[in-house]
Amino acid sequence: MANHFSALKRARQTATRTVRNRANRSRLRSALREFRDALKSGNRDQAEQVFRRTASALDKAIQKGVIHENTASRYKSRLSARVKAIAAK
Repeated sequence: MANHFSALKRARQTATRTVRNRANRSRLRSALREFRDALKSGNRDQAEQVFRRTASALDKAIQKGVIHENTASRYKSRLSARVKAIAAK
């Protein structure tokens, strides 16, 4: 265990940030899971609504530092393509 004051403070900060980052990552994964479920249902309108919420969650994850901007862009592009594929059917 840390002995210096600054090391003890660092340990506390790390624990706090770990909890916060875990919550943000979980929120993003839940949004992606919800989107995949909406795609499976085959309902185009529902999939589009959930896509908007998922894209918003991805943008929020960028702001929070959970994922890189390019990664989020790639996710949104692929998810958008899946929504368009449902619309084409």
